[in-house]
Amino acid sequence: MIKIFLRISLVLAVIASLAVVPAWAQTPVPDARPAPNANTARPVPAAPQIGANSYLLIDFNSERILVEHNADMPVEPASITKLMTAYVVFSELDEGNITLEETVTISEKAWRTGGSRMFIEPGMEVTVEDLIRGMVIQSGNDASVALAEHVAGSEEAFASLMNHYVESLGMGGTNFINSTGLPDPDHYTTARDIAILSAATIRDFPDYYPWYAEKEFTFNSIRQHNRNTLLWRDPAIDGLKTGHTEAAGYCLAASAKRDGMRLVSSVMGSSSESSRASESQTLLNYGFRFFETVQLYEAGQELAPARVWKGLTEEVMVGLTESVFVTIPRGRYDDLEAQVQIEPQLSAPLEAGTVVGTITVQLGDELVASRQLVTMSTVEEAGFFGSTWDSLKLWMNGFFEDDNEE
Repeated sequence: MIKIFLRISLVLAVIASLAVVPAWAQTPVPDARPAPNANTARPVPAAPQIGANSYLLIDFNSERILVEHNADMPVEPASITKLMTAYVVFSELDEGNITLEETVTISEKAWRTGGSRMFIEPGMEVTVEDLIRGMVIQSGNDASVALAEHVAGSEEAFASLMNHYVESLGMGGTNFINSTGLPDPDHYTTARDIAILSAATIRDFPDYYPWYAEKEFTFNSIRQHNRNTLLWRDPAIDGLKTGHTEAAGYCLAASAKRDGMRLVSSVMGSSSESSRASESQTLLNYGFRFFETVQLYEAGQELAPARVWKGLTEEVMVGLTESVFVTIPRGRYDDLEAQVQIEPQLSAPLEAGTVVGTITVQLGDELVASRQLVTMSTVEEAGFFGSTWDSLKLWMNGFFEDDNEE
């Protein structure tokens, strides 16, 4: 495995004679993939323009937006609503409030719900798992209502849970009224929010996400195919959800992973079933062809030592609480430059996890990443003599600096 090195400029405003690290230091980048060849850099063409009313393409790991058009325009989500219905149900599963094996008694309301169906019947006992697959794969409105009633007692109460997660995920342009996506003037979302929800589903529920890649599901002796036709076109695509009503048009939230890079797209208001698939494929192909995502640092990685005053130790390592990914034009890896900036005077006591600086990554004039740096361990305060001695050194340093300014 090839080791990649990225130069970090360490800016430490401390007394020169007590500096802990040199002005320039080398920090290894994790073994994510071989470094791209700078000679393969190619110009990035303008983003494709597709026929949908609104759309967005985003990298899953770096969260960099690669393409967007009317991404914050309110639109009807149709059956893409079921992404949030599933998100709530998955949360209930993870919290132990329900299980996949328990059964749900199907209500007449669920049975009578119009639109796409998994063909459950009133009074039937159906497992939670079968209802989830009927909702995710077959897009069953009846399954969605049955799950909503089982989790919250009523679909109206379930909608409140949906909107709770809308808020917690930061989906600022969304409001849900029902679990199915059937039309309602107060039921709306945006292409940006659907991308946020799609990424959250992949991130938060890796055990359940594979259901979105299943191509068919048979229930009650009726076999139905997944409406996401991209699952048959491209083996890299493994989700997520389609939607269609006359008012909403044809919609598709999709995700694909190639060579460790995952992209998420949301296409809202396309003109046909075939166009929503081809337009989503166009966006994904553009992202994979002209961009790449590289992991620069891992969560918990120590990046640099910093001087600590009045502590039992004179140094503390600073690092990251989360991994750092950047999405850049292909072939531009060697042009990345990172800079670590640490507060000029750190004094004990210092708790582990204290924010003491930042790391920024630039690609030319563009800021492509910025993260907080934290202390990786606790530094206890020194005793009386140690603290007094450091205080004296700090005072002397300040005295001479003031004298020099005069």
